[in-house]
Amino acid sequence: MDVITQLSQTFPPATRTVVQLLQAQAVRYGQQTLLVAGEQRWSFAQALEQAQRWGSTLRQAGITQGDRVALYCSNRAEFMQILLGCAWIGAVIVPINTASRGAQLRHILSNSGARLLVAEDAGLEAVLALDSQEGAPVPLQAIWHLDHAASSLPADPRCQAYPQAGDTLAEPATIHPGDTFAILYTSGTTGLSKGVCCPHAQYFWWAVHACSLLELVQGDVLVTTLPLFHTNAMGAFFQALLCGGTLVVEKRFSASAFWEQLVRHQATVTYVLGAMVPILLSKNPSANDRAHQVRIALAPGVPPQFHAEFTQRFGMGLLDGYGSTESNFVLGAPMNAMRPGTMGQIRPGFEARVVDEHDNPLPPGQPGELVLRADEPFVFATGYFGMDDKTVEAWRNLWFHTGDRVVCDTDGYYTFMDRLKDAIRRRGENISSYEVEQVLLSHPEVEVAAVFPVKSELAEDEVMTTIVLREGASLDPVELMRFCEPRLSYFAVPRYVEFMAQLPSTENGKIQKFKLRERGVTPQTWDREAAGYQLKR
Repeated sequence: MDVITQLSQTFPPATRTVVQLLQAQAVRYGQQTLLVAGEQRWSFAQALEQAQRWGSTLRQAGITQGDRVALYCSNRAEFMQILLGCAWIGAVIVPINTASRGAQLRHILSNSGARLLVAEDAGLEAVLALDSQEGAPVPLQAIWHLDHAASSLPADPRCQAYPQAGDTLAEPATIHPGDTFAILYTSGTTGLSKGVCCPHAQYFWWAVHACSLLELVQGDVLVTTLPLFHTNAMGAFFQALLCGGTLVVEKRFSASAFWEQLVRHQATVTYVLGAMVPILLSKNPSANDRAHQVRIALAPGVPPQFHAEFTQRFGMGLLDGYGSTESNFVLGAPMNAMRPGTMGQIRPGFEARVVDEHDNPLPPGQPGELVLRADEPFVFATGYFGMDDKTVEAWRNLWFHTGDRVVCDTDGYYTFMDRLKDAIRRRGENISSYEVEQVLLSHPEVEVAAVFPVKSELAEDEVMTTIVLREGASLDPVELMRFCEPRLSYFAVPRYVEFMAQLPSTENGKIQKFKLRERGVTPQTWDREAAGYQLKR
């Protein structure tokens, strides 16, 4: 029996919620270790107890089913305490990228309507800074601060120290597979970031397909250095939960520490993004290169020229695939059928088409937009929170429109070409050019700004902007960087800046970004890295 069939039968449709997965697996695996995060180490049984205790703690704080709880938190056990506690009582987690600042952060908090924020130092500072910036007040009623005792908290009535979980074990809420488990904010393209409503069953299916393709078994040790506020690392928890494995969550990715971490934790599976592979290959060989026990890494977006070199040097396979926050693990292939440079074939339980601008299917070999749908209920996100028009637009004609331009060959293997959307992907992060442009345009010396991707030396994109200044104005790029830093996530601050007298545009005044992308970096372009300017993080 294949893994997909086995897990589907083990967990019938009504049981595909976080609550029922925790309960069933606590019985099945008991004292076996499920999660390691810093000094915290939880068995399957203890993870269930954490959900019950933190569910009770959240209820005592006034959080009820359907309330949103925001997490501005790096990789640490407290992230998982709040995640499990919310899932237990039917509250909705809103993980926030810890680089979010300014208008983007305000939008996430306002759009989600989060009542409670759990935040580290940087998050608390960023949220309190919103009070001194233009914009509507955020609806937060309380902030639980992870890093300070009550005696050293800021003088803000919303702030209190992160509480200790009590001894009370909460009864679970009545939760259905289609109920929203999390709202994840993904980059806006022509507007503000959209909150993707991810139901409980979606993460069940993420784990099912990952377990199948990665060939996970009981006792596997999964090590991730990716942030828990993204789907990739969050999904890894559910992979460990379903297969009877252990997830080890490291604080962050460090090329110098990566192999030692895999060796120390006796990892068998790990996770890398496209840009991480050339970074790791650029390091000098060491004894740890082959001292680990990892057999496979989930590695979406790795350029094909790096696959063979990486596997030969480090002794592990790189498994590509395709999935988005809105969809699931829809494209992939097992290692023995992988073709580097492709994303694999459509997975069982999904349909895919490549279509033109009118949603008409295109033949193999002809590029177009990838559209998707699922056979089972609640495998995909249920829409964008508070943005009904965007939901209808994305799910039109009963297909989810990815906004990605792909080509499918006659064997059914899909290859990513580029993005139809006006978005940028840098070091695993999606960046809205619109949001960066709004910050640039708020500078008093800037008349027009266009933001677009250019190729980096590694993989994925770098952020470039071309700017037209107001008449008689002057602006130093370093001054512009200092202006951007408190207003943008560090990874969204443009690396390249070029001032132009005018930008290419259509007859009706729309900027022709494709011409700017084709033009790219020129001798007149200022390069932040070449200039030695270091961003604050």
